[in-house]
Amino acid sequence: MDRLERAVELAWETSRAEPLLRPASAEAKQAWAEAEALRWRLAMSGRRIAHGEARKLAGPFLDEADLIQEGYIGLLRAAKRFDPDRDIRFSTYARWWVRAQMTRAIDHTGRPVRLPGCAVEQTRNLRKAIKRFESLGADYSVSDLANEVGLDVERAEFLLSQGGTVSLDQPVDEGPRSRTLEQFLEDDSVDVPEDAAIRDQEIRRMQVAFEEVLSERHRYVLARRYGLEDSEFRTLSEVGRGMSLSRERVRQIEREALLRLREHARIREGVAPVADINV
Repeated sequence: MDRLERAVELAWETSRAEPLLRPASAEAKQAWAEAEALRWRLAMSGRRIAHGEARKLAGPFLDEADLIQEGYIGLLRAAKRFDPDRDIRFSTYARWWVRAQMTRAIDHTGRPVRLPGCAVEQTRNLRKAIKRFESLGADYSVSDLANEVGLDVERAEFLLSQGGTVSLDQPVDEGPRSRTLEQFLEDDSVDVPEDAAIRDQEIRRMQVAFEEVLSERHRYVLARRYGLEDSEFRTLSEVGRGMSLSRERVRQIEREALLRLREHARIREGVAPVADINV
């Protein structure tokens, strides 16, 4: 179907330069549009399947509404690949696609590390087998679970171990110089070189602007208001008491300083100064 779709699109593109191909390419494109409409109708005939599977699989990672949307995607894929000559009902065929699409979406949302779709389904079957043994009150081992699901014991042990606690000292690769998971984790306490360089550049630009644009009074007000010297923010009243000025006068000085800095930044960036009516 994918190759046929590409062929129809290619024929349509080619017909723009080849007038003789236009009737046939237009007919093919119209037939493909009709086929797409029929595929949509076939897919939407199985909406109850998506709703039913969504009720079963809804959980903390994806709610029922989101799973229904994923189910519709699965229905469309099923309708595109459905072959009636295989003598199976569309609902039977579509149910597998709907469930696969939903479990894949849950896996992508709920796991930090994504597992393949087949592994997700096998893990789910193992969990179901555990519930069956527990409901019967019977003792079981990993070998019993593997036989129940039809897997190797080693693979069953691997799948059941996923999702548990992982040690940071656990090696993540093989070899004489294997590395641990801790070596791959980002240290948030260390500055990224690019960010540090940008920050230093902006600080230098701000210091230059302070010296070139602002008066001593402007610098004093901004330094006290925003804690530029001691990281201690102060109110307008507190700054005013230190300068023997009223709160309103300090606010005016602060506004003048910010306007000058803003105009200075616009000039450096090549933008014509404009009046700022919001200040």
